[in-house]
Amino acid sequence: MTLATLTYIVVGATFALYIGIAFWSKARTTGDFYVAGKHVHPVANGMATAADWMSAASFISMAGLIAFLGYDGSVYLMGWTGGYVLLALLLAPYLRKFGKFTIPEFIGDRYYSQTARVVAVACLIIISFTYVAGQMRGVGIVFSRFLGVDVATGLLVGMGVVFFYAVLGGMKGITYTQVAQYCVLIFAYTVPAVFISLQVTGVAVPQLAFGSGAGGGESLLAKLDRVVTDLGFAEYTSGSKSPVDVFFITLALMIGTAGLPHVLVRFFTVPRVRDARTSAGYALLFIAILYTTAPAVGALARLNLTATIQSGPVGAVDGNLAYAERPQWFRTWEDTGLLAVEDLNGDGRIQYYNDANPAFAERAESMGWQGNELTVDQDIIVLANPEIAGLPDWVVALVAAGGIAAALSTAAGLLLVISAAVSHDIVKSWVARGISERQELTIGRISAAVAVLLAGYLGYNPPGFVAQVVAFAFGIAAASLFPVILLGIFAARMNREGAIAGMLTGLVFTVGYIAYFKFHMQPLGGNVKENWLFGISPEGIGAVGAMLNFAVAIAVSTATKPPPAETRALVERIRTPR
Repeated sequence: MTLATLTYIVVGATFALYIGIAFWSKARTTGDFYVAGKHVHPVANGMATAADWMSAASFISMAGLIAFLGYDGSVYLMGWTGGYVLLALLLAPYLRKFGKFTIPEFIGDRYYSQTARVVAVACLIIISFTYVAGQMRGVGIVFSRFLGVDVATGLLVGMGVVFFYAVLGGMKGITYTQVAQYCVLIFAYTVPAVFISLQVTGVAVPQLAFGSGAGGGESLLAKLDRVVTDLGFAEYTSGSKSPVDVFFITLALMIGTAGLPHVLVRFFTVPRVRDARTSAGYALLFIAILYTTAPAVGALARLNLTATIQSGPVGAVDGNLAYAERPQWFRTWEDTGLLAVEDLNGDGRIQYYNDANPAFAERAESMGWQGNELTVDQDIIVLANPEIAGLPDWVVALVAAGGIAAALSTAAGLLLVISAAVSHDIVKSWVARGISERQELTIGRISAAVAVLLAGYLGYNPPGFVAQVVAFAFGIAAASLFPVILLGIFAARMNREGAIAGMLTGLVFTVGYIAYFKFHMQPLGGNVKENWLFGISPEGIGAVGAMLNFAVAIAVSTATKPPPAETRALVERIRTPR
């Protein structure tokens, strides 16, 4: 059986499972559609939250980031997992006790302002569409590589599956589908990791592979440090980012996680207040399984990739892989455009080294090398790793199914919060307040369908910022929604004027900073880092935006009249234990 046939079978079986769950859990009320009737068990909700969170960025991209960034990639692990600690301690139980459907609804009621609610909806839609475009693009790439169809066809199939279970099942269908998707993606991620860890280090637990021998008694990380420095790269275990930038990136990712609307809404689906905190704990546990495996996957992939290209001692021309003898996985990924070779010196061999390292340039020239000839997109690392390691085809097919599950689970959650924002926070609360529950449910389904179509378009024609989805989506969430939610729970003196001013300040500053450096300065070339504010990169600027949000919100609230007595009573009711 060919790899393509096997992949069709495995992916088709998972799609059949998702659609079957959608039929079984069809939403019949707005409560089912928005918050799954508020009766999801904490363990199931924790699993669904983990799937909702672990998008294509986590499944496909994170290990690639770690593989090529080394130590610097740890900021993503610390930031994304740390955000769930904030969720469990500061937000989840209080939002559940509020007892409504959406985050904009909480902001609108807490700050007694339809304007605040509309601003929150605008932030939510920007965050969600930015994020979902990347997920749909990931679906298209996985389809094009493993199922032999073009990106457009892959997107249409992915859109069809998401359309079916998101529109039909709403939050109820999405929740139980995400439980299944978590099982698929975590199995698809850990099984290859175990195989490759055994193959390279002799240890079956990837998390322990770092300190294990990779041949000759040398540890994996020690060997990797030696291999990459021999090619002019920085040590894998050393960091190049400044401590200030590491701090702000980690903080932005943490509070950005705690401010993501599709994650926050998951805590509205559990039966009781204490279940919200419990489900956050389970989510952190389920996420940790993948996140503690990712560093090993990244390190093993970098070692295997380098070993494939540099099969002999550095400096021995014959040690470089002959282009005509490149393995089949190499040829297949070349067809996607995510891996490319340019034979600069015309010797028919592939030179892979750091040609930006001046100390290595002279040595490279003496060997007749005229520049690095291999370009590898970091997003292929997890998907290509089983093929690089020579694992069985069923493992490769499983990874394809896992990548699609990760992208679809997050896409569905994001599309639902967009749908809820339109139908519940705009139409029901503002445009047509007198509509029935049945009409609201219909509008919610139509909104979800339109959102699916727009997400598919953005996936096929991604805007320039999709590649920076982490910086953009997390920065906006950190700078706009997180401060007003936190202050809304713990600061009774906060009023509507402060909330609106804070959200707009954080939003405008963060979007402006990222847009300026990523889409204006970066294309011009030169040393962009010299112009960063206090040395803080666009990936970390969301934390500064959040600080500005806090400062402006508190200052404006202090200078204007306090909120009404009923709002203060609402805050006390949310914060008071049962």
